[in-house]
Amino acid sequence: MKMIFLGAMLLTGTTVFAQDSLKTETPKPNPFSFSGYVEAYYQYDFNKPTDNNRPGFIYSHSRHNEFNLNLGFLKGSYNAERVRANLAIAAGTYMNANYAAETGVLKNVYEANAGLKISKKKNLWIDAGIFSSHIGFESAVSRDCWMLTRSILADNSPYFESGAKLTYTSDNNKWVVSGLVLNGWQRIKRVDANSLMSYGTQLQYKPNSNILLNYSTFIGTDKPDSVRLWRYFHNLYGVINVTSKFGITAGFDIGSEQKTKGSSDFNTWYSPVLILKYAVTPKWTVAARGEYYDDEYGVIIASGTPNGFKTAGYSLNVDYAPIPNAVIRLEVRSLNSKDDVFTKGSGAVTNNNTFITSSIAVSF
Repeated sequence: MKMIFLGAMLLTGTTVFAQDSLKTETPKPNPFSFSGYVEAYYQYDFNKPTDNNRPGFIYSHSRHNEFNLNLGFLKGSYNAERVRANLAIAAGTYMNANYAAETGVLKNVYEANAGLKISKKKNLWIDAGIFSSHIGFESAVSRDCWMLTRSILADNSPYFESGAKLTYTSDNNKWVVSGLVLNGWQRIKRVDANSLMSYGTQLQYKPNSNILLNYSTFIGTDKPDSVRLWRYFHNLYGVINVTSKFGITAGFDIGSEQKTKGSSDFNTWYSPVLILKYAVTPKWTVAARGEYYDDEYGVIIASGTPNGFKTAGYSLNVDYAPIPNAVIRLEVRSLNSKDDVFTKGSGAVTNNNTFITSSIAVSF
């Protein structure tokens, strides 16, 4: 009987310990994740371009009077404690316009990067590959932006870049500091006969969850060595959620590029932008944007007109989000330039361009 009792006690104890062990074990999160995004749009340009292409300085939502895909991608990610990686393959008119200079399969690589946390105690990472630009508050993913279309400022500064970056995030998550070595100004493949790398920096400050302040820079050349022109670019913006319903984004870009190789004289361009957003209800949001782009010497946008490209823009946007991961959008936008920089379908030139854009965007 004693042996039977002892055996029962051992068996019961083993079961209890096993159950306790099961209770205390916490399953590790799966480091792999998959996501996607699709944005279809229709746009009508009242200048009625005969080839259905929008003006050459517009790189997102760039087709007139047709239903099309602006951007669609499938993305796989790996996020572990000290290792991370992302790969996204994409298609759409955004890719066609912005990746025109790339070759082969690179035309469809939206994102491809790998990173390693190089400090055990601090949040310090080194990443390399193809990733989103460190410049600007508007991304290629329209659903994440307050307006359906991109500002002239955003369309004419890098959406993506390739290279390596070192990023440090403070322990309280209020400061982010990055230094970058890049293949060029929105380049995967570096310009032929250009032997120099480009460089960038980014400084972000978030004093609280309602305020984000950013300062980014770019220094480099995007031309062959024989005609090398150094370019210096500064991007500043702030995003402030004044209340849970009302937000303000203000940005200012200014850049300069050498007039000739080795010159101490520079051509300068700049652009301010202001966006106001108001959530009428949890599902309905309205936003308005005012912008101005001044590129007198045609560094970024060559108009070939007496005063260069000096254009103001005004936009009104309405969003309806029936479910959290989908949004229906409508935007009316008007651009007015000092010179006649817009071409009508009839062949006549004019100083204004008005267009309406609608889209459906779904993320998953």
